[in-house]
Amino acid sequence: MLDTTLYFITDSTGYERDEFLRRVDEALQGGVTIIQLREKNRTTREYIELAAAVHDITKKYNVPLIIDDRVDVMLAVDAEGVHVGAEDMPVATARRLIGKDKILGATAKTVEVAKAAYEAGADYLGVGAIYPTTTKVKTVLTPTETLADICKAVPIKVNAIGGLNAGNLHVLKGIDIDGVCAVSAIMKADSPKEAARELKGAFEAL
Repeated sequence: MLDTTLYFITDSTGYERDEFLRRVDEALQGGVTIIQLREKNRTTREYIELAAAVHDITKKYNVPLIIDDRVDVMLAVDAEGVHVGAEDMPVATARRLIGKDKILGATAKTVEVAKAAYEAGADYLGVGAIYPTTTKVKTVLTPTETLADICKAVPIKVNAIGGLNAGNLHVLKGIDIDGVCAVSAIMKADSPKEAARELKGAFEAL
């Protein structure tokens, strides 16, 4: 059963490899339930090598590893799934390439896109950005009303993403989401373990 309660998206920018892997491990200790490796600026070989190292860690905690955007990297390390964004490979194509047993995530900012992604084979959706974020240059904010509408429109899991932290989750109250995605709130925290624990607790308190 896919558990997207606390969906951690990595950002290795500015970290030495060992420190990055240590932070990933700490976040998993803190209760991350699914993790996405997002690398925009590595060569394919570097991406595969890092993905293999991260996968060794996630397997210890029995947490699925999702590779952002790159089906080839996902297949190379036999990760549990792949996530495709609006400008990445079409959802249906990704599903065909990865087979029916792997996890497929998609990004959706509108009800139409959400329905199309579900029909094309997505297992879960990331919806946002709810708040402005520091991780992506192009941030299009998604109203919480749209998030609520998407939750009602599709039967798959829906996670909120974008600038979320333990202190601002209250805006999601009353919306039937399955979990929250976090990048900076965990990645840049002094203690990723404590940050993950706090964020998970705040979500469960909703």
